Amino acid sequence: MKKAIFIMISCFFSFPCFSAVIVANVNGTPITDTDITARTKLMNKQGQTSTDNRRQALQNIIDDNIKLTYAANFGVTPEDEDAEKEIKRMNLGDLTASEKAMAISAMKSEIAWQIIIARTIMPTIEISKEDIAAEKTSLAREHGLPIEMTIVRLVDIPADVATKLTKPQSCDEAIKMAEDLGGAPQKFTALQYELSEDIRERVVSLPKLTWSPVVDRSVLLVCSTKKTDEYGKLDEVIKQNALYKQAMFIADQQLKQLRRKAVIVINDDRYKL
Repeated sequence: MKKAIFIMISCFFSFPCFSAVIVANVNGTPITDTDITARTKLMNKQGQTSTDNRRQALQNIIDDNIKLTYAANFGVTPEDEDAEKEIKRMNLGDLTASEKAMAISAMKSEIAWQIIIARTIMPTIEISKEDIAAEKTSLAREHGLPIEMTIVRLVDIPADVATKLTKPQSCDEAIKMAEDLGGAPQKFTALQYELSEDIRERVVSLPKLTWSPVVDRSVLLVCSTKKTDEYGKLDEVIKQNALYKQAMFIADQQLKQLRRKAVIVINDDRYKL
């Protein structure tokens, strides 16, 4: 009995009887099951839930270590205070001490990585006029552009009547043509991105003053288009978006290379990557 009491006292005053299990090491830095639990809880608060969250949490912690180590080579070492400011903006709610520590580490990694991308990758990328034009075409079809369009729509039109619609010289002539054929044309003006998806898809590439093919017993005609002030800023927005997409793709490839070079030892078969 005295021996048992001695062991309990030793555990209490000298060292913990139960220490966190080291699941993996990355470049000599241990990662424990406690770290993985904290990261998993943090991911859940960010809305990232899956049956494989613990494996993903380990991969995220490994990537954080790799990013921070790489960034340090360029003298980039974010401060805890900067990370805490970003975490507050995320509104993650109350965090335990371990969750907060994990959140700070993860955010410092993200800040460092974004700085590295901005310094070393983005300056090497060139976005051509062709790239911008292609992105505009895609954007116009999917979401619409800040272009004001005046459109004539003729609904409930029989197929034989549609064949009698010829190319008008003006919007007024198009309306009169439709009325002469017994139709009740509707004229409206809207920004391209305000149009419903089906209407936008039909008019985005439709030449002006040209009747569209019949779809669901309706035809459309674009009278005029007008670029808004917002349109003038679009090229720069598209350029920045395209630049960011390419930079993130290159950064992802670079991270894969850094993973291959890193010394990663996983002790638990359940977490084998």
